Amino acid sequence: MESKLGLVIGRYQPFHFGHLQVIQEILTDPECSELVIAIGSAQESHTLENPFTAGERILMIDRVLKNLGINNYFLIPIPDLNRYAVWVAHVESLVPAIDVVYTNNSLTKRLFSERGYKVKSPKLYDRKKYSGTKIRQMIINNEPWQELVPAEVGEIISKINGIERLKELVKP
Repeated sequence: MESKLGLVIGRYQPFHFGHLQVIQEILTDPECSELVIAIGSAQESHTLENPFTAGERILMIDRVLKNLGINNYFLIPIPDLNRYAVWVAHVESLVPAIDVVYTNNSLTKRLFSERGYKVKSPKLYDRKKYSGTKIRQMIINNEPWQELVPAEVGEIISKINGIERLKELVKP
């Protein structure tokens, strides 16, 4: 059977159960036997919007998926280019040849569609609950956030002093 490679792009700041559900759904699509999980804004870290490094995000996702027995994925960091006319070519230069793109971002849909890619919109899961922005704010405010992320993610955030990092980022 021919392998079909899908692509999903996210910042995963941090990787949470909403992200996991989307990835699991994509991997049930007959048009995707393997998935490139692209880590967007890979050059960004130690900011309020992007507190975790690309390496830390890769570690979070890899630990979660491996512990679930999911092995048909590739994790590839994608630095921002900020030039939409060549952004898809930039992504293409960093990932294997893909067959289908999964996104709910309207700009990403348009850019990949214009290059001839099949683009699908995966179901989003409880966006009010599963939001990286909300989780980061909960961490800063000492609110219970651990139930919104897989245990491996919470362990990594603790190990890298991510809670302290986020709190430092909001200090004047």
